[in-house]
Amino acid sequence: MTPRLPARLPGTGLVLRPFSPEDEPLVAQALADAEILRWALGAHLHRLPADERAARWLRTRLAAWSEGVPDFAIADPHTDDLTGYIGLRRIHNGNAEVGSWIAPWARGRGLAANALLTAAGWALSPTDHDGMGLHRIALHHSTNNPASCTVAAKAGLLFEGTMRQATTDHTGTRYDSHLHARLATDPDPRQRVPTPS
Repeated sequence: MTPRLPARLPGTGLVLRPFSPEDEPLVAQALADAEILRWALGAHLHRLPADERAARWLRTRLAAWSEGVPDFAIADPHTDDLTGYIGLRRIHNGNAEVGSWIAPWARGRGLAANALLTAAGWALSPTDHDGMGLHRIALHHSTNNPASCTVAAKAGLLFEGTMRQATTDHTGTRYDSHLHARLATDPDPRQRVPTPS
């Protein structure tokens, strides 16, 4: 069954919404960033000329959304300007993997963790509460990308281990990968009570 995708999911300092064709100029700027190119784009996009990359990437997101795949634009809640991407993929048997990137002009504000909190909270919520009813959300990333460990921890995804040579970059170079996950039965990280020191 295809999930009913929300028009907007509000989060702390952001809103998750569908992409639109008007996002292309900001997508093009973001996809020119070295970190996004290194960690978040497949080899097929690297082979494209830079001026075609954003159009192809955006067409894929728009098509995925129309097929019920939750690929969200992370946007400023006041201006609706694009600040990043978060999406679920490999959705099967109550499980999904999450991928994301934050545009260089929006980094350092906690948007990646807040977007992951928002997307995971929705995806792990029961369908009778307008969620996807998933059981497990997983994030894996290269061990050479430690910022993703920080994001996962802040969003309540627990570290599960290291997968040897499980990640490749656009050059085909293999890297070890960290695996993090959150279950629907885990405590909601937004409800954490600070521990007294």
